[in-house]
Amino acid sequence: MIRFIFKIVIPSLLFIITAIAQESPRPQDPKLPLDYKSENVYFTNSTADNIKLAGTLTLPNNKTKPAVAILISGSGAQDRDANLKPFNHRPFLVLSDHLTRNGIAVLRYDDRGTAESEGNHSTATSADFATDVEAAISYLKTRNDIDTSKIGLIGHSEGGLIAPMVAANNKDVAFAVLVAGTGVNGATVLETQSRKAAELMGAPKAQLDENEKLTTIIYGAIIKHKDETKITEVITKGLNDYKTNNPNSVLAPAITPQMITQQLGILKSKWLLYFIRTEPHHFLSKTTCPVLAINGSKDFQVLPDINLEGIRKGLEAAGNTDFTIKEIEGLNHLMQTAETGSMQEYGTIKETHASVSLNLITDWINKRF
Repeated sequence: MIRFIFKIVIPSLLFIITAIAQESPRPQDPKLPLDYKSENVYFTNSTADNIKLAGTLTLPNNKTKPAVAILISGSGAQDRDANLKPFNHRPFLVLSDHLTRNGIAVLRYDDRGTAESEGNHSTATSADFATDVEAAISYLKTRNDIDTSKIGLIGHSEGGLIAPMVAANNKDVAFAVLVAGTGVNGATVLETQSRKAAELMGAPKAQLDENEKLTTIIYGAIIKHKDETKITEVITKGLNDYKTNNPNSVLAPAITPQMITQQLGILKSKWLLYFIRTEPHHFLSKTTCPVLAINGSKDFQVLPDINLEGIRKGLEAAGNTDFTIKEIEGLNHLMQTAETGSMQEYGTIKETHASVSLNLITDWINKRF
C-alpha cells in the first residue's frame, strides 16, 4: 500500500524498488516434496459477472477436517503467493506453508484479473474484493475435507480492512486475523504513511507539515463531496487559496495549474476514492468473531499505534469478547525483522515473514480451533 501525493516532498520510489530485487529462492520458500496436500482449485463469484477465480488449497496430512484460513492480499494486483516481484518475496506462499504444516488448511487465490483469475482488477474497490472472499467461503462450504464451521480469514494490509468487511456481514466467518490492517480511514492511513516515509528519507519537519496541509485539502474534499465536479472545484480553490495565503511557503511555488491537474488524477481511481472514504470502524463495530490484530512496530505504511487502537475501539464497540491486539517489536509492514522499516529494506532482508509472527498467528488459531 504505497501512495504518495506531493512528489516534490517525497520522490518516487520506483527506481529504488527496481534496484533492490534479489535472486530466488528465499530461505523460507517451501521446498519440495511438500509434506501436505496441495490442490489447484477454481471457484466463481456469482455477484461479479460469474468471474472464475483460481487458487491453491493446501491440506495438512496430520488432521482430519481441519480449520481453514482464506488469505486476503493487500492493495495492488497480486497472485496467490502475494509475489512481490521487485523484492523477490512470496509472503502468502510462506504463510500458507507454515500454517498447513501446523495443521491449518489454507486457501490462497489469484486476485481478480491476475494470473489465472478472471475479472478486472483496475476497476474494483475493496468492497468488490470482499465479494471475492465471500465466493471463496461459499466454495469452501462445498468441501467435505475441511471443517466448514471453522472457516476464517487472514488479511494483510488492505486485506486487513476487507476481512472485517466480510466478517461483519457473514456469520460463517469463524475467525479473522488482521496483519498490518487498517483501523482508521484511508485518508489518515495515506497521510501518516506519506509523512513517515518522508521522515525515513530525511525530509525536514517544515516540509512534512506543509505537505500534510495540502493533502488534507485534497482528502477532505473527497470525503465531504461525491460529485466529481464539486470535488474538482473545492480542491482547485483550496490549493490556490493556500498558495495565495502562504506566499513564503516552501511548497507554494509548486502549486501550478499543471500540478493541480496532476493531483486531480486521483479522481480517476475508483479504488482510491473508496479507500479514502472508508471507515474501518463501520465494519469492525459489527465484527464479533474471534480476532487477532497484529502489526510491526516499524511499519511505516500502516502505522501501528493509530491503526491498532482504531481496531481495538471498533471491536470494543462490537462487544467482541475474544480479540487480541499486539504490536510486535522490530517488524516492518511485511512482518520482516527490520532495521528502520523503510521500503528500501524490503528486498535486502532475506527473511520473508518473521517466525515470531508466523508462530503467533498459528498458535492463536490452533488454540481456538
